[in-house]
Amino acid sequence: MNSNWMKGNLRFGQLFGIPFFVNPSWFLVLALGTLSLADDFGRLPSIQALGSLAIGGAIALGLITTLLLFASVLAHELGHSAAAIAQGIEVKSITLFIFGGLALLAKDAQTPMKSLAIAIAGPLVSFGLFFLLTFVQLTMSGLPLTIIVMLKFLAGLNLILGLFNLIPGMPLDGGNVLRAVVWQITGNPSTGLLWASRTGQGFGIFAITIGALGFLGISPYGSLWTAFLGFFLLQNAGLSAQSAQIQSKLDQRTVEDALISGPVVVQGNRSIRGFVNDYVIGKTALPLYIVTDEQGKYLGLIKPSDLNTIATSRWTEITLVDLLNERIQDEAPLELTTIRNHQSLLTAVPLLEQNPNQPLLVVNNYDQILGLLTRSSVRDCLAAVVPDRTVEIKTAVPPE
Repeated sequence: MNSNWMKGNLRFGQLFGIPFFVNPSWFLVLALGTLSLADDFGRLPSIQALGSLAIGGAIALGLITTLLLFASVLAHELGHSAAAIAQGIEVKSITLFIFGGLALLAKDAQTPMKSLAIAIAGPLVSFGLFFLLTFVQLTMSGLPLTIIVMLKFLAGLNLILGLFNLIPGMPLDGGNVLRAVVWQITGNPSTGLLWASRTGQGFGIFAITIGALGFLGISPYGSLWTAFLGFFLLQNAGLSAQSAQIQSKLDQRTVEDALISGPVVVQGNRSIRGFVNDYVIGKTALPLYIVTDEQGKYLGLIKPSDLNTIATSRWTEITLVDLLNERIQDEAPLELTTIRNHQSLLTAVPLLEQNPNQPLLVVNNYDQILGLLTRSSVRDCLAAVVPDRTVEIKTAVPPE
């Protein structure tokens, strides 16, 4: 989601280690929902019988019902979260906002079927709440009329919530379902995301059109809220499509295409003076250099700033191995993750994001070191900023 939508979030608790936030936009829909439901509750004979307290009673019931609706949205998001946690995926947060809820996952599922399980878990919770609330309403005949009406509202809204979110377009759950299905058929997650994003854009345009026609009185269907929701779908589906296109570019390039440019592998028996003369002076400055032994075995990394720890008068007598040994006394040697040069950049990005400040060591099929891969070298290769692979599972509240 566009970060502008989610600024200034307020934390209101946590469960299972998942922090809950509420976006300021949520208070607007809380007020609108309260007033809308208060109007319905105000028509009940039991509320009208309160006389001067009828308005206050109706507003209180409207507020409680709206809060319970968003508790249902929260439960929906917890359904996604439970399915993700079961796969070992961290849930960073759950946020309630004007259009519903959002569960932020640290990474994507590893297979299309696991992705499908996460996507479908939310609607299943909503359908479960619908059946539970309906069962309570039908079996507990002694409940007050106001409670029965509240249960009917919540049951119906949970049913609509589950069905609406199964619309097969990003960023809705149905979009993630479509993405998983296309991913399973094509074997390409980027293709699945692009299909689901384009479908989401189509639904967004449709909702905007229906909302505008309804607002202008041309159509009996739709409202300004429908148009706003359509804009939300169109914007976020567009961002998903852009992400899919970037992922496709990543998949079309190999790791070797994005290596740090310039000679970055140097033998450890070189003196610091020889290294500086051949690799630093008159050359483009590089952030890291790989030090190997005579057989090409990885020994460690050095940064140009490491040279500052050695007096220049000793540069001719101190080798890079000596420099590494001095550093090892103060800190453990850096163990780099290795990746093959022929692998696609799409497989490398998740590895880079696990340790954003740590490069990947690139080797060929003979385990010869070719160089380093970093986030910045990937960005340079694509001439664009590669977005974070954080996954957002959104739950939208359907328009009335």
